Amino acid sequence: MRGLVIKNTGSWYLVKTDDGRYVECKIKGNFRLKGIKSTNPVVVGDYVQIVDNNDNAAFITEIEDRKNYIVRRASNLSKQSHILAANLDQCMLIVTVNYPETSTTFIDRFLASAEAYRVPVKLIFNKVDRYSQEEVNYMDALINLYTNIGYECFKISAKENIGLDEINRELNGKVTLLSGNSGVGKSTLINAMLPEESQKTREISVMHNKGMHTTTYSEMFPVDGEGYIIDTPGIKGFGSFDMDEEEMSHYFKEIFKFSVDCKYGNCTHRHEPGCAVIKAVEDNYISQSRYNSYLNMLEDKEEGKYRAAY
Repeated sequence: MRGLVIKNTGSWYLVKTDDGRYVECKIKGNFRLKGIKSTNPVVVGDYVQIVDNNDNAAFITEIEDRKNYIVRRASNLSKQSHILAANLDQCMLIVTVNYPETSTTFIDRFLASAEAYRVPVKLIFNKVDRYSQEEVNYMDALINLYTNIGYECFKISAKENIGLDEINRELNGKVTLLSGNSGVGKSTLINAMLPEESQKTREISVMHNKGMHTTTYSEMFPVDGEGYIIDTPGIKGFGSFDMDEEEMSHYFKEIFKFSVDCKYGNCTHRHEPGCAVIKAVEDNYISQSRYNSYLNMLEDKEEGKYRAAY
């Protein structure tokens, strides 16, 4: 029997079968994806084959090939990955310039990982109703930066229902992963767009200005046009996984664009003579923050471990 994994609690999975039934499933302890060391071999968005068990349960026996997925390094396990979701049409990365602040390092790591696995990303700048003029100026500068690179950006307030009509149009008929740091307002956004879904929300921890985890598992919610929103637990860091040093620059669009003019074909864009990327940074064609994020990811590779740089 074939179905779509629409919920993953870590210990069991809810599968919507092709004939519209909802079946709770488990996987056997030795179930692993071929060739990928993952902390979660089955993820929301997977199409799977299941078989019934005599104990009123069902087992997932097979995963269909994925068209794509978003993966990050598992926080405490340097040689394992954690897959956020599979078979995506797009990601929406929720960003806040305060309450809490999303660092450009986090944004760039997420974007690079999405580029590596061929998942389009839109940046959603939330909580616009709360920002000072200085914070608005900074937000607009970030939007200008990422728009010029080629990423669509949107300004919203999920709490005050600002800009949500446009987001709803972007969601129509697509499978969309919502992601971001804890506390950026993913659950509030889902509440606003799908009021029938009773997502829990919590106030930001004022003392630390960081989000408190509210979503504890991954789940898909249907939207118009046979699309889905995928909500996942908030993440604090985004370590890259399974990226070679030589290809790292390919996942930064503007760095890759200038790299074709480098003197050496194997240029790492750090210190080599005749590096067109370094010159583009000096001439402000590539932003310093993006270049720093690129170097930061190279450092991860050299150290051979996950490095929390946020």
